[in-house]
Order: sequence, then C-alpha cells, then structure tokens
Amino acid sequence: MWWHFLLLLGIGAAAAVFGSIVGLGGGVVIVPSLILLSPLMFEEPMSHAAAVGTSLFVLIFTAAASTLTYVRQNRVDFRSGWLFFITSGPGAIVGAAVTPLLGGNAFQFAFGLFMFAMAVLLAVRDRLKPLRIQWKIMRTHVDPHGNEFQYGYNIAPALAIGFFVGLVSGLFGIGGGSLFVPLMVLLFRFPPHVATATSMFVILLSSILGSVSHLAQGNVDFWAAAALAPGAVFGGWAGAKIASRLSSRHLLYVLRLTLFAFSLYMIWKSVR
Repeated sequence: MWWHFLLLLGIGAAAAVFGSIVGLGGGVVIVPSLILLSPLMFEEPMSHAAAVGTSLFVLIFTAAASTLTYVRQNRVDFRSGWLFFITSGPGAIVGAAVTPLLGGNAFQFAFGLFMFAMAVLLAVRDRLKPLRIQWKIMRTHVDPHGNEFQYGYNIAPALAIGFFVGLVSGLFGIGGGSLFVPLMVLLFRFPPHVATATSMFVILLSSILGSVSHLAQGNVDFWAAAALAPGAVFGGWAGAKIASRLSSRHLLYVLRLTLFAFSLYMIWKSVR
C-alpha cells in the first residue's frame, strides 16, 4: 500500500539524518523499526536477519551520500579510514554470518541491550575527556577555518577496534559509527567532525561487504530497501549539511529518548 512506502521512506530519511549527524549510520533506527512495524506493513513479520540485512544494504546509500558531502568539506581522513577498514570489513562479514544463528528473542534482547548502552554513551560522552596518550602514529588535520588538530593511534589497537566495530556492524546492521565515533574521539583524540566523517567513510566500505554476505544468505528485502533508500540518500545528505552548520544538541536529545524507548520495548518484548 502507498502508506507503507511513505512510512518506510520517512523511516529511511529520519534514520539517515540522525545517523549522519552523529556518525551512527542510521541502523539503530532502521532495524528496530523494521522488526516492530513489519507486522503492520507486510503479510508476515520480517525476521531479525532480514531486518539486519536490509538495514545494512540501505546503509550503503546513507553512507555514500554523507561521505560525498563530507569529502567536499575536507573532513574525511582517508588514510586512517582505510586502516580501520582492513579489519572492520572482515569483521562485518563474520557478523553477517552469525546473525541468522541467533534466535529472534535472543536477537531482540541483545539488540535492546546494545541500544540501551548506546543511549547511555550518547548521554555521557560530552562529559568524558579524551585520553592523553602519546601514540606512535600522529596525524594533523586543518579545518576550512585554519584550525589545526592533532590526534594519533597505534596500528594494533586501531585494527582491534576496527574488527570489533565491523563485527557489531554486520551482526546488528547498524553501520558501527555508534562505537567508532566515541572511541576515535576519546581514545585517539580525533576532532569530533573528523571522527564523524571518517566513520561514515568506513561504514560505507564495511556495509558493502556486510551486505554482500547478507545478500548471499537471502537476508535482504528488496521492496523495503527500495522504499528506504531514497529517504536514506536524502537524509544522509541533509544530515551532513546540518552537522556542518548547526549544533546537534537538540537532535541528540531526541535520538537518546528514541534509543531508550526502542531498547526498553525490545527487551520487554523479548523477555515476554
């Protein structure tokens, strides 16, 4: 029905706007929305594996739109992004292979806990201070206003973080930015705007590999993806524009409340 298409279009746009502003990728909105609302839109409820696969497939469009905008703003650290992708790509494939092995209730409980943890992290991350560690590899970024930022990392922890984030990305279909951005900012002292932009670049690469794995398993609903994708492309572009001009504080409040509500409902539903 036409309202099903419009609903999915709106979900894709809203998820992409939130995702691109804070580097989440939007999957934390798309996956629970598909699981919880699919009984209203389809003849049969969508399985958790199909929701994850469809979300990860749509994230390709979200991340591509956001990354293109961030590249034009000179915010993407490609060198660091390719380093993270060395392990995040394989991690996404492993996560995608594990998703169908989880039962529906187990997945909803695990995803609910994950969203609750992400909501708490978003609530406290502004109060956390970056660690003052002298890393072996140091990077410098100069923004369009001439401000210079220094940050760094060691290869081993960067690769370990990349694999873990990729694993979670493929498993839950979330893109991984919800973990990448705070870790890059707090552990490696990335400037927030560079962390967000670079995270979206890594999400683009990882979501392509993860989607290929889910496609091979038949875990992508192409009708739902076709409805979500146009909104995701527009939302990814709009979110990147908003992130460069406005404070994201009020949108973060809405996102935190949304994550708390979704997480508590999914945990309650799985336990019930």
